[in-house]
Amino acid sequence: MPFVDEAKIYVAGGHGGKGCRSFDRSPYFRHPKPNGGNGGRGGNIVVVADNKIHTLLDYKYQQHFSAPSGGHGSSNNKQGRDGEDCIIKVPLGTSVKDFETGYLLRDLEEHEQKVIAANGGIGGLGNNNSRIVSEGKPGEQKTLTLELKLIADVGIVGFPNAGKSTLISCLTNARPKVASYPFTTKAPVLGNLEIDGTVMTIADLPGLIEGAHEGRGLGDKFLKHVEKTRLLIHLVDVSGVESDPVKNYQSLNKELKFYSADLSQKKQIIVANKMDLPDAAKNLDKLKKAIKKRIYPISALGKEGIEELLKVIKKEYEKTISA
Repeated sequence: MPFVDEAKIYVAGGHGGKGCRSFDRSPYFRHPKPNGGNGGRGGNIVVVADNKIHTLLDYKYQQHFSAPSGGHGSSNNKQGRDGEDCIIKVPLGTSVKDFETGYLLRDLEEHEQKVIAANGGIGGLGNNNSRIVSEGKPGEQKTLTLELKLIADVGIVGFPNAGKSTLISCLTNARPKVASYPFTTKAPVLGNLEIDGTVMTIADLPGLIEGAHEGRGLGDKFLKHVEKTRLLIHLVDVSGVESDPVKNYQSLNKELKFYSADLSQKKQIIVANKMDLPDAAKNLDKLKKAIKKRIYPISALGKEGIEELLKVIKKEYEKTISA
């Protein structure tokens, strides 16, 4: 299923039902007694987070939603029924915004968390409450922006061909497409990682390039998905076959900082991949001297160094939970 993380939809709350003009002309009353009931309220537009949904693809094709109108009031003081709410289900991590104003209605991050995006109109008054019978009010009409930010505990970031897809398939049950050319991954891939009873969600995010924060390459579409992660695995290709590992490490951190200062402050586990290739050891030494931080060497393809990496991921993840 294609991954879609943005959509624009048009919503309208239901129209309120009409109030009723009616009289009880029973011979027991000296004058006819008003007994017209009120109209029912129109249904609301309610956006609900659902953990079984993972993309906004449906809303690329169905963009117009309206809630049912309220029922009309009737005689004998009977109120019209309220219109049913129109439920719009979205993935966890979806922000619901008013398109016209940019106002954030709510971030929906938990299963069944909801927000009323457009209210239904109130029903009109019947003449049992007022001498003047009124029509129901129209419901609110809005254009909404839905924006999905994946909720993952750990995000794997790195330049194209760093080996992110191979690593996530090695660590989890995810099976992304793996090949030796840039932009194999064209959408985020989620997997579940369990280490000694600790379960976390890990995301393979499409490769970034220089200028990603300005719209170059594919990465600019997916930088926002890094924002909600607790921890980053910064994967560096130290083979030196296609590019300089030191430059790649520094450039990617600049992209994170340009996009968001907060993002650049996230805890990173720095991982040197492709240690099975000839020049990797020499390039790893250069990287260590340049950044002076702890680096974890691995070969995702050969599954070397993975056990130590798993221990570090668990340790750092638990630190974020207890912080």
